[in-house]
Amino acid sequence: MNTLLKINASLFSANGQSSQLTERFAAAWQASHPGSRVVERDLAANPVPHLDGARFMAFLAKPEERSAEQQAVVDFSDALIAELRAADAVVIGLPMYNFGIPSQLKAYFDHIARAGVTFRYTANGPEGLITGKKVYVLATRGGVYAGTPQDSQTAYVRDFLGFIGITDLEFIYAEGLNMGDESKNAALAQAHQSLAALTA
Repeated sequence: MNTLLKINASLFSANGQSSQLTERFAAAWQASHPGSRVVERDLAANPVPHLDGARFMAFLAKPEERSAEQQAVVDFSDALIAELRAADAVVIGLPMYNFGIPSQLKAYFDHIARAGVTFRYTANGPEGLITGKKVYVLATRGGVYAGTPQDSQTAYVRDFLGFIGITDLEFIYAEGLNMGDESKNAALAQAHQSLAALTA
């Protein structure tokens, strides 16, 4: 059974523009993959705690030396990683907030970046351990930033996912959403076309 992991990072959960695009994508993907399933992770409705010193030290502690609190942190991270490993494909709804990714998504990334679990260091440099997955990133922006120095999202998401082994990425942009109705409608229509082509 094919599994799609749908990750929404909008502050507005299902009401966000990026979330509406992931919903549209997931429905089309499921229609083109009979018998498949969609696993949803809404980072606004069910936020991942932001990384702090105590949580980071839990990741570093030896298994036999972890406290109960540290084990709970590791178990939570392990569950996120297992969910990602089980997915054949991933779609991420990615709004732009203040020129960066949502802090909710950064917290999620911080909990799936685990040395010896999702990546390891070798004599030839770091090696990602999460492989064989396709990721679709549906990026929504109020302005127009793709291809400019102000688009810090694309490089960061590509670099982070590549670090843990995911190198097959497709970015779909819906930009200019706060630049008037004509711009918004045109951007969403183009994004819908791109999604339809990807899931055909």
